[in-house]
Amino acid sequence: MIALEMAVRDETQAQANKKTAALRSWISLNQDGQGTVLDLDKYAIMRRVNIHARDLRLLDPLLSYPSTILGREKVIVLNLEHIKAIITAEEVLLRDPFDDNVLPIVEELQRRLPPASANFNGPGEEEDSGLQKDVETSEDDDFPFEFRALEVALEAICTSLDACTSELESDAYPALDELTSKISSRNLDRVRKLKSAMTRLTNRVQKVRDELEQLLDDDDDMADLYLSRKLVGTSPVSDSGAPNWSFASPSITIGSKVCRTSRASVTTIQEENDVEELEMLLEAYFMQIEGTLNKLTTLREYIDDTEDYINIQLDNHRNQLIQLELFLSSGTVCVSIYSLVAAIFGMNIPYTWNENHEHMFKWVVIATGIVGASIFLFIVSYARHKGLVGS
Repeated sequence: MIALEMAVRDETQAQANKKTAALRSWISLNQDGQGTVLDLDKYAIMRRVNIHARDLRLLDPLLSYPSTILGREKVIVLNLEHIKAIITAEEVLLRDPFDDNVLPIVEELQRRLPPASANFNGPGEEEDSGLQKDVETSEDDDFPFEFRALEVALEAICTSLDACTSELESDAYPALDELTSKISSRNLDRVRKLKSAMTRLTNRVQKVRDELEQLLDDDDDMADLYLSRKLVGTSPVSDSGAPNWSFASPSITIGSKVCRTSRASVTTIQEENDVEELEMLLEAYFMQIEGTLNKLTTLREYIDDTEDYINIQLDNHRNQLIQLELFLSSGTVCVSIYSLVAAIFGMNIPYTWNENHEHMFKWVVIATGIVGASIFLFIVSYARHKGLVGS
């Protein structure tokens, strides 16, 4: 009986642990920037935002998926490095809000998600400041909620990748210059690690750039990101004075902050497939991520040039060693001739021409030395004539 109770208790505890492990921490940010921390499993998220499991799987940190900006009927699934979010027309669900990399994004969303109309002038402010704020209010109100959230995410990821690139540049260029001045195992290992880090960072930047480029090349994908327009197009207009992004809207003022100076006073006719507002937003961050990729490309070219320079130096040292080997081999040949003559005279063979010639040893030594030196000079002169050694 006791064993049965312990088994039931263990099974209940295991189920509770499994259920707790399935829960994930999310933060919900509404249109006013107010956040609510939620502990939800994937099924609760699917019911909350009406999303399929295959789309939610893109946000699983245990699975390796490339950077993705996916538009669905009622949501935008955002997977950009450490930013894993679900954006609807009314709220933003951000995963792991207590992560050190995600906390600044949460704070930025809370600051920028509320429409500018929520900020009003105090009684002591000047009229010019009030007029300027009125203009900014109308522009921000015309910018859909989902695009404000998307802009914060794109700005955060582009800034993060650019900061990583700048940090890598500050470490790589001095290391490469030090390597060119002194080739050592320590410097080579340091440059090898920096090159590996650069390759990984380039792949990360390239994935984000490819996703933005793919979105910009397809108007239908960009049209899927207009959640507010689709929401208003399928429901009656409310009396709350919310901005209207329906397909039948005759004209709207394009108020993107990215292109505010060039489009503040321009009004265009909106058609059903008009994605100019989103296109301007994506192009701005595409140019920024393109600039980051160009920095990494320049760094890679600098590394390649440094490798070529080091290879040239090593080839030069190798050629110098070959020249030294040639000189040593030539000297060995000459000494071998000298040794041959000494070996001949050192044989225990009776001969008579050495008798009564006291100076014969001296002349043999001098003649053999002259012949050996002449052979050495001839070999060196021939090698220089053929360009085998330097002058």
